[in-house]
Amino acid sequence: MFDILTERLNAVFRRLGSKGRLTEKDVDEALREVRLALLEADVHFKVVKDFVARVRERSLGTQVLQGLNPGQQVVKIVHDELTAILKAGEHGLRPSSVTPSILMLVGLQGSGKTTTAAKLALHLRRLGQSSLLIAADLRRPAAVDQLVTLGKQLAIPVYHEDPSSTTMKVAQGGLQKAQELGVHWALVDTGGRLHIDQALMDELRHIKEALQPSETLLVVDAMTGQDAVRSAQEFHQEVNLTGLVLTKLDGDARGGAALSITAVTGIPIKFMGMGEKADALEAFHPDRLASRILGMGDVLSLIEKAQETFDQKQAQEMERKLRRAEFTLEDLLTQLQQLRKMGPLSSILEMMPGFSAMKSRVPLQELDEKQLKRVEAIVHSMTPKERRNPEVIDGSRKRRIAKGSGTSVPEVNTLLNQFREVQKIMKRMSALKGKGPLRIPGF
Repeated sequence: MFDILTERLNAVFRRLGSKGRLTEKDVDEALREVRLALLEADVHFKVVKDFVARVRERSLGTQVLQGLNPGQQVVKIVHDELTAILKAGEHGLRPSSVTPSILMLVGLQGSGKTTTAAKLALHLRRLGQSSLLIAADLRRPAAVDQLVTLGKQLAIPVYHEDPSSTTMKVAQGGLQKAQELGVHWALVDTGGRLHIDQALMDELRHIKEALQPSETLLVVDAMTGQDAVRSAQEFHQEVNLTGLVLTKLDGDARGGAALSITAVTGIPIKFMGMGEKADALEAFHPDRLASRILGMGDVLSLIEKAQETFDQKQAQEMERKLRRAEFTLEDLLTQLQQLRKMGPLSSILEMMPGFSAMKSRVPLQELDEKQLKRVEAIVHSMTPKERRNPEVIDGSRKRRIAKGSGTSVPEVNTLLNQFREVQKIMKRMSALKGKGPLRIPGF
């Protein structure tokens, strides 16, 4: 979502970094471009005005203008101020003193509210906390069925009633069921509308008064720009929100809502939806998002994703194979499958420091999810013997593999050649054993 903004900001910082010393004129020219970049990204104009003023005041200090690497110091100031914009209130969930804690999700139709409910339940389960999903969105005909289906897929219980019931009855009945099950959280998916109206707000207020939730989260579509900010203000005024969930941050919108919404409303962002899959929900960290926007990557989130995805025993076995240069195509297939579990490849790469600077020089096909699928299809079309010993693959076998995988012989050759290069690297690395620990990316 922040690609264009990141490119614009990086271009400004590269020019600053090329200067040995900065003058007030240099700073003003750079901040003029930063201001334009933020406005084009649909950041609220008041937020932009205050942000630029704070960065200018700090950047014109004697220590920056006359210090070493002034360009880098300005980047740090921008990072700090971006973090300050995004930082407000408590970003973690606050459980109540009585079990179960109640979390109420509100939002307009199309924001991803029902899907977010299931994502939250999965996120909590990974933290060792159980949940009951309560299907209280009776306005949208498919909402209950959708939540029930997601619950079955994720093995998470869902409480629902006949569509002829009332939202209040479903919410209260769900809370009673959650108490019976002894779960940690009751997650209430409430009704939405295509637009805000008084009937919706009255319904939400009544549910909140009856349930007394410890968290009331608004799910907003980040791709709607400043409309998301206005929706947050109106919902907050009516039901007193405790947090926000920004969805569709993996989209191609300009990203201004993410940078504006907390600064304008004072409501903390608690989670970010980064895709459609059930595990595509990230806890929000202001400093990490600021680093991503500035193209600095997000190593901590990358490590957390790897720890969630990669099995420790498998990682140790893989390191043993790499040390002994025993890495096979079967191992490659396993690694690709686990890598894809971490999310879209482009999202993973964006967490790596420095990737934004080289992104334009990397062929797009190298970042294509379809390319990974083609590699998997080719390896799947091989026999176990061929995966363990690719040297036996002759011309006729290549034709069979290409036909079985829906690819071409040149594509099979490309994969085999790339794999041989990996094996050569592994052999060179194994020859260095005893000269220090071997660090495997992702483990």
